[in-house]
Amino acid sequence: MVRLLQTDGTPVSCFTNGAHQDEDTSMTDTSNSSGIIRPFETELRFGARLIDLACVGAALWLASRIQGEPWGNAQSIAAISGCVLFYLSGHATGLYRWARGGSLLEELRSVWMTWIIAFLMLLFLAFATKTSADHSRRVVMSWAMLAPAVVTIWRLILGVVAHEARARGYNSRSAAIVGVSRLGESLANRIERSPWMGLRLKGFYDDRGLERSKPSSEFRWDLEGGFDELVDAARRGEVDLVYIALPPRAEPRTAELIRRLSDTTASVYLAYDFGGFDLLRADWSKMGDIPVMSVVENPFQGAEGMLKRVEDIILGSVILMMIAVPMLLVALGVKLTSPGPVFFRQRRYGLNGEEIRVLKFRTMTVCEDGPVVQQAQKNDQRITPFGAFLRRTSLDELPQFLQVITGTMSIVGPRPHAVAHNEQYRSLIPGYMLRHKVKPGITGWAQVNGWRGETDTLDKMEKRVEYDLDYIRKWGLAFDLQIIAMTVRQVLGHRNAY
Repeated sequence: MVRLLQTDGTPVSCFTNGAHQDEDTSMTDTSNSSGIIRPFETELRFGARLIDLACVGAALWLASRIQGEPWGNAQSIAAISGCVLFYLSGHATGLYRWARGGSLLEELRSVWMTWIIAFLMLLFLAFATKTSADHSRRVVMSWAMLAPAVVTIWRLILGVVAHEARARGYNSRSAAIVGVSRLGESLANRIERSPWMGLRLKGFYDDRGLERSKPSSEFRWDLEGGFDELVDAARRGEVDLVYIALPPRAEPRTAELIRRLSDTTASVYLAYDFGGFDLLRADWSKMGDIPVMSVVENPFQGAEGMLKRVEDIILGSVILMMIAVPMLLVALGVKLTSPGPVFFRQRRYGLNGEEIRVLKFRTMTVCEDGPVVQQAQKNDQRITPFGAFLRRTSLDELPQFLQVITGTMSIVGPRPHAVAHNEQYRSLIPGYMLRHKVKPGITGWAQVNGWRGETDTLDKMEKRVEYDLDYIRKWGLAFDLQIIAMTVRQVLGHRNAY
């Protein structure tokens, strides 16, 4: 079994040579205390999945009891359907891809993403089969919140117990690193700093020897031997995982070592340093049977794309209901304080660089949308008195929530620039157009960090783009909610807005 690793040591794809194994399971049996859980690992994982499903069903029972609703056949069918859909969605979101190097926070995020997908499919099935009337809305909404909460609590308990057991040396695996290199040293440091992963570093192996491999001055590990010694140790069951950290030019040696290790039950990981590339949401996939890596890609694919859309629809709908009356008052204010239309539409780039028209309340005496667009400046004579108030408070952006619902924009994302500005900066700032790999947002990571308003110098736009790309790399539901909270606190009335 061969897996590919990112620079931080996270497995991102696997290629199987022989019998299938779960994510970090070795088939080697040992008699020491570190392997006390290993003979039962398959059963334990199956049991953990059953408890996940039991939590989903129990949450519906609990919701029914809280709301005082009787339990009948309709509830039993809903519970079974919810469990099945949660299990299937869990495989799609990677919830059941067990990995020692994985983050507990990422695992819990996957729980909520899995439930959101499963719950949406449940609602669709209920409407499609015309059985939605069989269920109390209060029970359904209670179930919607209780199910992921109960699974989260159970997963937290499981994670804490597993991490503590591994930190004490139980359920651990022996790991070997191939290649005395900077990347190999980084992997060794990661293993030693993270005892909760349950990995014991057996040592380094390199057929070049220390003199030829030229380790750094900080290299402090012993060289256990070359490839022959590694293969022998793997055959004896002394090595469970092998991390190959050889440079790309060593491909023939790497291929030969993998071939020899295929005669053992050790799991093999290929580690590669992508530090020379500016990766944007890098991920592994396959083109047929050929592994390929996306260097630049839209992060909102599959389940994550659905989660982002659900976030926009739910939050956008709630916000629209809250701002309906204020929007009406703002529209009257624009109409009564200056001649011209209430709304201002301007051509901007949306997802994948496609042209969209962004809707705003008019704040100027002009509606520029040509090949040259002059940015608003301090004490700009084109801004109306009422428009100045709207710009300071960001109330001019409120109509864009309509575009969030229709799907051309998102609540959080890189702010869209006028087409004229895009054409100007795309040739001046490397990676500028990558910000259009996602939908533009009403607010963004750059704006809440102070990069808002006029970009009268190139370095200001460069910082804005830097934060936009950082948002794409780090995206997560919690990150979006953090930006929204920061927007309410910081952006409204910001001194850079004029």
